[in-house]
Amino acid sequence: FPRGGHHGNVQPFSDEDASIETLSHCSSFSDTTSVADEGGEASEDTAQEDFQYKLKGFIDSTVDKSAKTRQGALDGLKTAMATRILYEFISERRMTITDSIERCLKKGKGEEQRAAASLACLLCIQLGSGIESEEVFKTLKPIFKNILADGSANIQARQAVATSLGLCTLVAEDDILDVQATMECFENLFTRSYARMDGTCPSINPQTSQLHTNSLLSWALLLTICTPNQLKDILCKHLPKLPRLLESEDVNMRIAAGETIALLFELARDVDSDFEFDDWDALCDKLNALATDCNKHRAKTDKRKQRSVFRDILKAVEEGDFQSEAIRFGTERMTIDSWVRKRTYDAFREFVGSGMNYHLQANEFIRDVFELGPPMLVDSATMKAMKISRFERHLHNSAAFKARTKARSKFRDKRVDVGEF
Repeated sequence: FPRGGHHGNVQPFSDEDASIETLSHCSSFSDTTSVADEGGEASEDTAQEDFQYKLKGFIDSTVDKSAKTRQGALDGLKTAMATRILYEFISERRMTITDSIERCLKKGKGEEQRAAASLACLLCIQLGSGIESEEVFKTLKPIFKNILADGSANIQARQAVATSLGLCTLVAEDDILDVQATMECFENLFTRSYARMDGTCPSINPQTSQLHTNSLLSWALLLTICTPNQLKDILCKHLPKLPRLLESEDVNMRIAAGETIALLFELARDVDSDFEFDDWDALCDKLNALATDCNKHRAKTDKRKQRSVFRDILKAVEEGDFQSEAIRFGTERMTIDSWVRKRTYDAFREFVGSGMNYHLQANEFIRDVFELGPPMLVDSATMKAMKISRFERHLHNSAAFKARTKARSKFRDKRVDVGEF
């Protein structure tokens, strides 16, 4: 990256920059085709210095007078944090970055506030759980809550904050009672989308519906860290009412509501294997109707997306079943084998995007969350040795798939809880 030029003109990362940087961070994690192959460690050090120089430029530019420059700087920092592990660099500058986020959230307009809210999450993901991210979050939480509750605030800023507040709370909140208070902020929003008792739906525009959907998904994310006693209260208070969101006109809200109901049933059965729900038959009828939806007023793509998801949700509620999915990253693999894992994985992936596989390999905090153990530092030679041919990999996958299917059948027969998280 060439040095020089005025910081105010710093350009955000291009996709090309991002892909170059994705698999090489600092010297301990180099991609097999890193600059080290071309010119030894000296050129790698130079690239590292240039990269850090570029990042410092972004940090400086977050206080520029031009909104466009500030926006570009926030986006540049977001891309860097999504695609690299930058713990040491960020740790030294976390208060400066936090101040910039705070300023952009308070003084910026919609897009700038959205970028600042996302950057706050990525900052917490980089710092992991502990005193550093707790301090960042203590500064930003009141601002997040003000924007979320302010009906006159920019709707896109509120949507972004609804998502960011959920993940920042998961990572950096140190008090379970504060988690509960934040969940109540989300409840104040998504409950406004409930169908009325006579079955009619409140009139809500698409942007507000998106805000309510984001709030529901963040609320569901925080369910995964509630204590058994909190869960019992939530089940009594919310499970009877949540099915009223399944009437929503918005396909994304219907899906979010269905997945949250499936998650609640999974958590309830973890706490009490004999858990029973009073309106179980009515709920299953409603889920079945959505899994086979033939409503002529709905778009074909919406119906197709909805039917597929609701078939899985219906199985979860009726049989306690979950459709497992394997995620491969580097030389490892992880199974998404529960609604808890799915909600957690989806929440992180929303912020790191295509960098998720890299973070699963290298980010100690994310590896902790998914119980993957410490990062496996793999050097270039080992990586090359471990690249098995596509044919061998295909044979291995087929055998593993057959073994998994057999194992699952046994579990289903015994009705054993699989893959507790």
